[in-house]
Amino acid sequence: MSTPKVLILTGDAAESLEVMYPYQRLKEEGYEVHIAAPTKKKLHFVVHDFEPGFDTYTEKPGYSWNADISFADVDPANYAALVIPGGRAPEYIRNNPHCQRIVRHFFDREKPVAQLCHAPLVLAAAGVLKGKRTAAYPALEPDVKAAGGYFVDSEAVVDGNMVSARAWPDHPAWMHEFIRILKQKAPAQHGEIAKAG
Repeated sequence: MSTPKVLILTGDAAESLEVMYPYQRLKEEGYEVHIAAPTKKKLHFVVHDFEPGFDTYTEKPGYSWNADISFADVDPANYAALVIPGGRAPEYIRNNPHCQRIVRHFFDREKPVAQLCHAPLVLAAAGVLKGKRTAAYPALEPDVKAAGGYFVDSEAVVDGNMVSARAWPDHPAWMHEFIRILKQKAPAQHGEIAKAG
């Protein structure tokens, strides 16, 4: 049987840690992980940090990594679960119609979804956030509420098959809950890909 696949939706200016941590953690658990972006190219991630005297985070260059596939070429039925990292990428990938199509597939079929930081912007654009409890980068509380969601200031918020968190400091609790749900739905050791419906 084939190994279950997990899809990461991201792009340039994604937060380095928020892409690489789930990518490597899920591979460690035995899942095949693909990174999808607006185009199949080398992506350039960033590092957001806080500096004295700044009212918001600063941005520095981070890692570079190749996207495996473009949004347009993704068949979401081939994937057991979805991860959407934060950073600055969500503010523009949310406008891509193929990104929205992919996100709606996972929510319509109740497949596991992990998202954090600025990722709720993508869920809002896809129209899937209404009625959902979600963590997010705290500055996004008004955006979550405007999309009909419920903002929760916590390190790992579980709402059905969706697990959310505020940002990379929440990684351990966030991935712990996501992997727990993922193993129930698509155990890597058995190679059971969640049915498309």
